[in-house]
Amino acid sequence: MTLKIRIDDSAAPYEQVRAQISEQARAGALPVGYKLPTVRGLAEELGLAANTVAKAYRALEADGVIETRGRNGTFVAAAGDAAAKEASAAAQAFAERVRRLGLSEEAALAAARDAVRAAYA
Repeated sequence: MTLKIRIDDSAAPYEQVRAQISEQARAGALPVGYKLPTVRGLAEELGLAANTVAKAYRALEADGVIETRGRNGTFVAAAGDAAAKEASAAAQAFAERVRRLGLSEEAALAAARDAVRAAYA
């Protein structure tokens, strides 16, 4: 099991790093507890600025995909639980908001379906 990242011109480099690490962690290619390279090490390996990799790591940590353990390094976290909790909280907030707006359950579900389809398209 090794971290595999490819950078191209399709999106911002930090977003590509973030997305690829997140995908590999969620797919199990990077198991929980896998130690990631240092920011500087990964930046050198990919030919990116250290700030670019640091930005990706911060976003991944905010998403609950990775965790930093001080001087011990950065590791893949048990992201499934964190992601499920965050999704549940977002869904609850959405449900409360559309109810306050007076939408019917059917209209709310249609809006949610449209948003999810657009995000995954």
